[in-house]
Amino acid sequence: MTTLRRRVLLLICGFFIFLTGAISADPPIFSPDYIKSMMKKTVDWQLKHPKHKPTDWTNGAFYSGVFAAYETTKSKEILDSLMAMGERTGWQPGSRYDHADDIAICQTYINLYRLKKDRRMIQATIDTVQKMSRVPGREVKNHGITWWWCDALFMAPPVLGQLGKTLNDPSYYALNDSLFKQTYKLLYNEEEHLFARDAMYLVNANGEGKREGNGKKIFWSRGNGWVMGGLVQLLNELPKNHPSRNWYVTLYKQMSERLLSLQQADGLWRSSLLDPDAFPGGEGSGSGFDCYALAWGINQGILDKKTYLPAVRKAWTGLNMLVSPEGRVGWVQPIGADPRRNFNPDSWEVYGTGAYLLAGSEVIKLPKK
Repeated sequence: MTTLRRRVLLLICGFFIFLTGAISADPPIFSPDYIKSMMKKTVDWQLKHPKHKPTDWTNGAFYSGVFAAYETTKSKEILDSLMAMGERTGWQPGSRYDHADDIAICQTYINLYRLKKDRRMIQATIDTVQKMSRVPGREVKNHGITWWWCDALFMAPPVLGQLGKTLNDPSYYALNDSLFKQTYKLLYNEEEHLFARDAMYLVNANGEGKREGNGKKIFWSRGNGWVMGGLVQLLNELPKNHPSRNWYVTLYKQMSERLLSLQQADGLWRSSLLDPDAFPGGEGSGSGFDCYALAWGINQGILDKKTYLPAVRKAWTGLNMLVSPEGRVGWVQPIGADPRRNFNPDSWEVYGTGAYLLAGSEVIKLPKK
């Protein structure tokens, strides 16, 4: 099937679901049975089509979604696959102790530890984070800060938050606050309420720097989606009375409001947030993380239901238009550091599936219209 024919088919299907939603208060796409079946289907397809080594950052995002699928479905098969992954890796993070990418997989290790209470599942994670806290590594030497790219805010902060809560040790929260706020100071745009991917995409006071074809600053959809997903997972771990919690909530609400304004008619977000017309399709991974984060905010009572629920329902509808009959999540931008990458309905990556699964884990909890 050609890309054009597939796009037409997707639009027709999307219009049909839109009409169904207008007629019915509870379209099938939002039913718990549908969501659980789609989560199982996409997990199954992705596990049968592995990419990258298990401790790679890509799989850190994927397995975060797989654990969310287990929590949602209580599938023994999914839990068995998670445990098998941990045994294959020996519960080890990646080799770079100071690189956020290499501890993303530790989110899943800690979640499994909470179920099994086997210390060996998290000991290497503890050792790695402790070393990072004491020994400046290559990232600081090369970039001035440890988490110098915005994606890192999904990879690492949830791990530190999990350790703080699991071990009842506030030093992990303090370490996260320090490193997170360094990234914020460098990359967060106070006017746009979005993160630049890294310092290469900053525009200086004279207006000099990289820009999109329409003259707008470059804000990458997936990078900001990673930040939103990371904020959600961090806030799940922070105590309600933690002194920095309100700061993170304020950041989350600012970004949520901005992303709401940038959602496109099909419910998805384009690879370049401020130049959507330059990209023909909604990008699956960034859109998945945004759907997940906004749905979470509604479920937590942080975001206004009347304002955000229609957008989340539209996003979930759009995401499901990206899933093939066999369970492959498509329209996912390949690995890169900016919006300028070619992708199409057949493009997939493991983090796209992870984002879809995380979205489903919160959409299933949404209140009725």
